[in-house]
Amino acid sequence: MGLRDDLQADIAEAFNGEDDLADAVSSFTGSRTTISDVYDPVTGTYPEITIGYGGRGVFGGFTASEMTGRNLLSTGAGQAQHILATDVKLVALQNEVLLDSDNSQAVPAVGDSITYGGNKYRVVNTGQDPAGASWTVQLRKA
Repeated sequence: MGLRDDLQADIAEAFNGEDDLADAVSSFTGSRTTISDVYDPVTGTYPEITIGYGGRGVFGGFTASEMTGRNLLSTGAGQAQHILATDVKLVALQNEVLLDSDNSQAVPAVGDSITYGGNKYRVVNTGQDPAGASWTVQLRKA
């Protein structure tokens, strides 16, 4: 096993363990609406497609140093997003974030909608740890 597999196995064990993070782990659902690239001649439009996914993770807040502006989350496009005090931080094991359609791995993206605990959030930013084992997702109340 490589480093990523070891990390994912250790984190999954902590997520499931009775004495570890099990009480802090919550299930969530996510969705993304995109425009199809296939034209529908009957309606004269490119229909919307909703992609669903789900997973488990630990939800919490950002630290004061993360919110000061000195430690902005950086998007892949080189942009930075300010972290608000009301934003929620989701840390999810990558191999547990799966598409509803075929159980293949899903990648949370900016603009997605994530629901957990009866609350709906919009994905503001995403990142992954250096080993590619977990997602860190910045959520804002929708």
